[in-house]
Amino acid sequence: MGDDWLCCSYYLRSQNRTRNNCLVINALVSEEANCLLGLSASELEEWAEEQGEQAFRGRQIYNWLYQKGVKNLGDITVLPKPWRMSLLEKGFEVGRLKEVKRLVSSDETMKLLLSTFDGEIIETVGIPTLKRLTVCVSSQIGCSMGCRFCATGKGGLQRSLKVHEIIDQVLSVRDAIGRRPSNVVFMGMGEPLLNIEAVLNSIRCLNNDLGIGQRRITISTVGVANTLPRLTELAKAHLESVQFTLAISLHAPNQKLRESLIPSAKTYPINELLKDCSHYFLSTGRRVSFEYILIGKINDQVYHAEELASLLKGLNSHVNLIAYNPIDEEEFTRPPKANILAFQETLERCGIPVSFRSSRGLDQNAACGQLRNQHAALN
Repeated sequence: MGDDWLCCSYYLRSQNRTRNNCLVINALVSEEANCLLGLSASELEEWAEEQGEQAFRGRQIYNWLYQKGVKNLGDITVLPKPWRMSLLEKGFEVGRLKEVKRLVSSDETMKLLLSTFDGEIIETVGIPTLKRLTVCVSSQIGCSMGCRFCATGKGGLQRSLKVHEIIDQVLSVRDAIGRRPSNVVFMGMGEPLLNIEAVLNSIRCLNNDLGIGQRRITISTVGVANTLPRLTELAKAHLESVQFTLAISLHAPNQKLRESLIPSAKTYPINELLKDCSHYFLSTGRRVSFEYILIGKINDQVYHAEELASLLKGLNSHVNLIAYNPIDEEEFTRPPKANILAFQETLERCGIPVSFRSSRGLDQNAACGQLRNQHAALN
């Protein structure tokens, strides 16, 4: 009887979890279907006609979405008020997120916390310079990859972001800083290749509707075995051409060290990863960038640089060196400046194109996911 009771109890809990998950999924599908942000001009024109209006109404909405950055359908005053009220009653909405926190560092880097319709929190960052404004966007809420140096993965994965939630991050930074973004990097929360459909559709929108060229867009990934080999095919199916930059988070010059930093590397050996990167270059003509976070006494020695140079020799690539941003959950340290210079000089001497990317926003929780985790702990 005890076993029967346990089985019954487990079944009921499983059913409840399944039912709750279905409710969440149905809510997400419904919410995405009613959001207009992310639709193209032609799609909005077609949608307007489906709603019984002329096509030019869709073009008006398009201009207000992408040029004016409207947040509520009710505020699109060029539309007839009765139709606006009707759309709101039907549950249609722009699809903008709510800003819940804003931090600005001494170097003017701005980090925003945005709340989704289901109460989740995502991070996005605006990085301004004299010539450009780069927006670092998230592709998921949380992350399942579990990289030890990243705060995002410490809480696991909640869900993937929808197209309108990705586009909103760029618009939110534009609104907050008052400048047109010039570059977008998918280097925020989440693994982009595990949400590749939404990411590629977002790139189409960023390119066609916000005027950000593909060559100014970067997808950063630790590598996903079943997706990276098909990335070119998937991208061509969503985009007319493949011009964005692919950045691989490598962070180690050998398989053993990489596995200790990136658990998912156990199922995707570094040699297979590099083979797929070579295929990507041959099929697109776009060289691959490799991101390498330098962690003090872990992967920042000259012999690590020599091993990395040997690993990448003959591959059309570029290495971006980044000094580690400390997070509370790990005892890793930033490398001394001398180690950074020696590492860079070693790669240059070995003929590997390399640059050092200075950290921004260090005085305002610069590490990805860190501000979100702290906000969650306080709420």
